[in-house]
Amino acid sequence: MENISNVGEQVLNNKNNKILVMTGLMIGIIFSELDETVVNTAMPTIIRDLGGLSMYGWVAGIYMLALSAFMPILGKLADLFSRKKVYFASMAFFIGGSIICGLSHSMIMLLIGRGIQGLGAGGLMPLAMTISSDLFPVEQRAKVQAFMGPVMFIPMLLGPLMGGFFVDQASWHWIFFVNIPVGLIAVIFLASGLKETHERKKVTIDWAGAILLVAAIISLLITPVLVENEGYTWSSPFIVSLLCVGVILIGLFIWVESKVIEPIVPLHLFKNRNILVLSLLVFTVGCGLMGSFSSFPYFAQNVLGLTPTESGYLTLPMMVGAVATSIVSGFLLTKVRYRELFVISFIMPVIGFYLFSKLDISTTTLQVIIFFFITGLGLGVMFGGDNLIVQESVEKEHKGIALATVPLFQSIGATVGVSMFGTLLSSTLTSKLSSLGDELPKSMANNMNSLAAGGIPNGLTPELFMKIKVLFIESFQHIYTYAFVLTIIAFVLCFFLKKEVLSSKPEEE
Repeated sequence: MENISNVGEQVLNNKNNKILVMTGLMIGIIFSELDETVVNTAMPTIIRDLGGLSMYGWVAGIYMLALSAFMPILGKLADLFSRKKVYFASMAFFIGGSIICGLSHSMIMLLIGRGIQGLGAGGLMPLAMTISSDLFPVEQRAKVQAFMGPVMFIPMLLGPLMGGFFVDQASWHWIFFVNIPVGLIAVIFLASGLKETHERKKVTIDWAGAILLVAAIISLLITPVLVENEGYTWSSPFIVSLLCVGVILIGLFIWVESKVIEPIVPLHLFKNRNILVLSLLVFTVGCGLMGSFSSFPYFAQNVLGLTPTESGYLTLPMMVGAVATSIVSGFLLTKVRYRELFVISFIMPVIGFYLFSKLDISTTTLQVIIFFFITGLGLGVMFGGDNLIVQESVEKEHKGIALATVPLFQSIGATVGVSMFGTLLSSTLTSKLSSLGDELPKSMANNMNSLAAGGIPNGLTPELFMKIKVLFIESFQHIYTYAFVLTIIAFVLCFFLKKEVLSSKPEEE
């Protein structure tokens, strides 16, 4: 099912106001990412107001599902039509979803809004990278995107603060309404500064591939959410059937993409070694890093005794380390072979996750800060660096879809990782607490799942409190051991990148 038509392709001309464009893009990136961290901070209050505790995981899950599914589609549409128009459409979906979320009076309405928000967010980040790459020659692009990458960490810094402010001083509804004026400001900056030249071009839209891709991603990624939140087991007929449907849909998608003129995800991209390796690398990092660290506030509050706000800021040292190395790697990418740069950098996350896997009762908050900093030092090379390698590895007409396809694998990895590590932590902790047997008060022993979810309760004897605390630590050691293995896999993948230095020559017009 293809739609062939003559449309006007928009290409950037040399009359752009780069300051206005970059300001608009930065605002869009910050607030699309900030939304996620602010929502996480406000979720307990939202659940108390709207109910539906069993659907807690769906609030983040449906956002990531929509973002993952539509990211390559919007990237392809931007290649075929206009980067500017598709970016504006993405922002419109994000603002529209924010309005629905802000007006929500039920969990169902909130989930619908989050899905629409995710659709819009699926275009904001890859298109920001694509537009910025069109504005600058490669020697400037490395430096510009080296600064764009760390912008992703600003939401992690502001999220807990903004979420707490709106919940305490106003209402949780305003965490969504604030996106409206900010999104409009970003659009105004971009509309004022970005100029495109109209050219005629015959395009083919692969609607069959788009539908199959969305259906396949939803079928596969919804399974861990159902297992974690709805009481299904991995062996249940429904989950097995859903996984089989997802695999069949992927097979159909690959077959369709090999036949159509303008595929949503050009299969030839994966014949490019860099694209294939980077896709596997960001999937592994997304799964291991985001999956294992998503539950860290739970550890910080129950084991380290920190407040929710303090635990939210405990990851700041990782951001500091990543920002520092991101800036340095941005200058080195056009001077040093990027394979060596990635290999050396990824030694640090391996060390960091090894240290996390050795957490014990004597581990202090200062030590955790050091662990985060070491981990962040190695991850900075990916902020902008992977995008630059992608841009220089494909033809200009495939740049947009390539920049959307690689982050797609990171989103899928993060979604799978959050559910996988969440389930692993819950099952491990429940099993370890059950081993205490008669030592637990009867009310706790009869409701082990609530004990695991609620954290270490008050009123325990010092001996029992210490035993439960040790079990919590051992459970986190368990999940960080798996994350350590995934980090080693990511380190090995770096060796398969090409031995090249990014070109510093201006691109030919």
